[in-house]
Amino acid sequence: MIARLKGLIDSIGEDWVVVDVNGVGYLVHCSSRSLSRLVVGEAVSLSIETQVREDAITLFGFLSAAEKACFRLLTTVQGVGSKVGLSILSVGQPDQVAHALAAQDKAFFARAVGVGPKLAARIVSELKDKAANLAVGPAPMVVAPVRGEMALPPEKDSGPQAGQVVEDALSALVNLGYGRSEAFAAVSQVVADAGGGISVQKAISAALKELGKGL
Repeated sequence: MIARLKGLIDSIGEDWVVVDVNGVGYLVHCSSRSLSRLVVGEAVSLSIETQVREDAITLFGFLSAAEKACFRLLTTVQGVGSKVGLSILSVGQPDQVAHALAAQDKAFFARAVGVGPKLAARIVSELKDKAANLAVGPAPMVVAPVRGEMALPPEKDSGPQAGQVVEDALSALVNLGYGRSEAFAAVSQVVADAGGGISVQKAISAALKELGKGL
């Protein structure tokens, strides 16, 4: 079983790279995000997920442990095969996938090739409680449900009232045209920083400032 490959990049294709390891070329499938960071002739170290079937042995490569963990989690969902898993990772990096799961952002997953509305809904439904396992970014992750879809970071959770603030502020920001995932991350950060003791209007205002920092 191949777990890691270190060598020189021999060639790069649409969804694959050939890694030359001491004269032996290994064909490895990667997300477009990972491929965009690779350069022919340069050294590379890839974490490998090996898929063994009766008619083929296929290698999938990742530049980070977080990307590999995200791939493994995504492919536990029925209908999400290896190609679709890489397609989702081509849309967003692991922390963005985690934020999308936490925000129940079906539109994020639907942007991936091979993911329709029903599959996107299945992904967020089955993995929403596992978003915290992919918490590699700065935004707080959802680990406990509050009023169905929404939840609060555990360390600052002050109960249903704070959950309502997050829900109402998120709805307002989405109506203003912000993406659900980015709006959720901003609102969650604001509510967490305030320890839950913040009004909807102040949460919206503070979240807008947070969102403005990324412009």
